[in-house]
Amino acid sequence: MSPSRSVGRRVHQVARIVRERGVRGLGARALSAAARRLGADGDELPVRERDVLAADLSAPRPVVVPPVPADGRLTVNWVTTPPSRGSGGHTTMLRLVEHLESLGHTCRLYLYDTYGNRAEDVAGSVRAAFPGFRGPILDATDGMADAHAVFATAWMTAYPAHNDPCAGKRFYLVQDYEPWFFPLGGTSALAGNTYDMGFHGFTAGRFLTEKLREDHGMSSDWFDFGCDTERYHLTGGARRDGVVFYARRRAPRRAFELGLMALRLFSEAHPELTVHVYGERVGDLGPRFVDHGLLSPDELNSLYNRCFAGLGLSMTNVSLVPHEMLAAGCVPVVNDAEHNRIVLDAEHVRYARATPHDLARALSEVVTNPSAAEVAAAAAASVRTRSWAAAGHELEKVLRRELGV
Repeated sequence: MSPSRSVGRRVHQVARIVRERGVRGLGARALSAAARRLGADGDELPVRERDVLAADLSAPRPVVVPPVPADGRLTVNWVTTPPSRGSGGHTTMLRLVEHLESLGHTCRLYLYDTYGNRAEDVAGSVRAAFPGFRGPILDATDGMADAHAVFATAWMTAYPAHNDPCAGKRFYLVQDYEPWFFPLGGTSALAGNTYDMGFHGFTAGRFLTEKLREDHGMSSDWFDFGCDTERYHLTGGARRDGVVFYARRRAPRRAFELGLMALRLFSEAHPELTVHVYGERVGDLGPRFVDHGLLSPDELNSLYNRCFAGLGLSMTNVSLVPHEMLAAGCVPVVNDAEHNRIVLDAEHVRYARATPHDLARALSEVVTNPSAAEVAAAAAASVRTRSWAAAGHELEKVLRRELGV
């Protein structure tokens, strides 16, 4: 982005914040950003207060669905935070969107952003990160056009999806149980309330559908995780020299501190091996640690092919990482939890109790296995038939059933 365009974007961003929240809102945002730079958590909500106040859940909104044309092609609005490169949630969402587009349906992205960015300011970076998406990129605050289906894609986007007067049956792409992202309090309650808005859920794995049905009485279907085996695969000839850790310090559900302690124990027992860390920059962790930061999928596949095992922790719904590790012959070591076992359902995943010592032992057992090459080949073969197209076909089937087409 040119300096002049960058300055112009900041001017519009500041103007929008002042218009929506006043000068005090701009000050609160600056303080929150400063706190984050200093390592503290900001207290700024990612949802507009006016959107929460407009959502009276005791007064269900009528469902109005426009007639479906004779050719059966649907129009779907997706309300989302600005998609970004490296975001697993946005990647899964855009895979589903692009599959619908490939079947002839029209999809629109409506961006919901509480930080003053306009859709036109970030559209270029969205298209660069997801070049397969063909539809328009619009601003949710400007209102949405009528559609057959309207999808919320994260808890904060459920509020504008609920409130907007546009036609369209409401759906909810649920990729995690988001109240668990926060300590018990107001924010976790606001996130949990979105599952009571009367939307139909489409969840990443069976665990979430069962939880939404049991805890919220929410109608829901699920899709199985796919795997991009064109991107993630055995490369052949690569020498495996260590283990890899998906490290997300800023995402508490990925248990960064626990993983780091496990890796320190592992490194003491195996000083001859390298510990590779990626996901975000974490700094100098010691002589046997390599901090890769954020990697592209191709770089990540090369890294997985250099590692015997990968530590992929998740205290909530599982990430895309374990299946991608498997495809490259890298054995995932995952904390043993019901949600991980239900969603992964993969033979070559190693589960361990969520303690540093148990996780370190599981990693050690993988790297000392004399049949490591055979295990790597079997792990890759186990996910070879997993396809994201299956998830896209399931989505279209659910849409047609729920819309009565």
